[in-house]
Amino acid sequence: MTDSLPAQNPKAILDRIEASSERFETSCGQGVMVWHAWGDGPVLALLHGGNGSWRHWVRNIPVLARQFRVVAPDLPGLGESDESPSPPTQAGIAQIVADGLNTVIGADTAYDIAGFSFGGMISSLVAALHGERVRSLTVNGPGGLGGRARTLDLVPVRDKIGAERVAGHRINLARLMIHDPTHIDDLALEIQEWHSVRNRLRTPLLSRSMSTAEALAEVRAPKVGAIYGEFDAPAYPQIDERETLLRNIRPDLDFRVIRGAGHWTSYEAAETFNATLLEMLRASG
Repeated sequence: MTDSLPAQNPKAILDRIEASSERFETSCGQGVMVWHAWGDGPVLALLHGGNGSWRHWVRNIPVLARQFRVVAPDLPGLGESDESPSPPTQAGIAQIVADGLNTVIGADTAYDIAGFSFGGMISSLVAALHGERVRSLTVNGPGGLGGRARTLDLVPVRDKIGAERVAGHRINLARLMIHDPTHIDDLALEIQEWHSVRNRLRTPLLSRSMSTAEALAEVRAPKVGAIYGEFDAPAYPQIDERETLLRNIRPDLDFRVIRGAGHWTSYEAAETFNATLLEMLRASG
């Protein structure tokens, strides 16, 4: 696996990375939750953002899997996973993930966990459930911290086709996910389209809570970190306020800001994000 993805058809890139994984299924409501795993070594669980799947980590898995056993699910109601029992709750989804992780890696296995956006909130809840088994928790632009909800004016795309649909995806990526529009490439658009047709969970409603803050108070992992893009759309321009809130809960928090990046930092600034996360994980080891 290489740091950079080769110039080729976006679907071929995604298919190649998926084909290199091991696939697992665990219980999820009346159906299954789908997991993929890459590499060997200590376990690192990655939880994707809302309207997402493991594909949110497409530029990180090849690098991280050199040093870790990377385990990444499609969260309930997203990607290939079935829905959680109705109505979905933060705690209910976290319990499904925690139980599934026990099945995939073993109930006694220690691990690191990192989560992006909605997955940052769920990863905090999972870490609280699994206690001292969790070596470290890293949240990347997490939901579940309350505060003022920003109006991002996203474009509905379900009724659009062809070039108009692609244009809608490009607008939405620019307004929510990626700060520099020149970084919205064909791969990002392919991932956005794949996610959009499979999204059945209204994650923004669940993220407008204090679930992350409440869970962090219960997390017993010795190392907790946070990564934000400088222009993280849901948090900007209150990044400093988020840091203060998190430090009030965890004074030992390792807080990092990736300059020039937006919300989807692991994609837009993949090289810097990978180096930052690996440095934080080494510090937790």
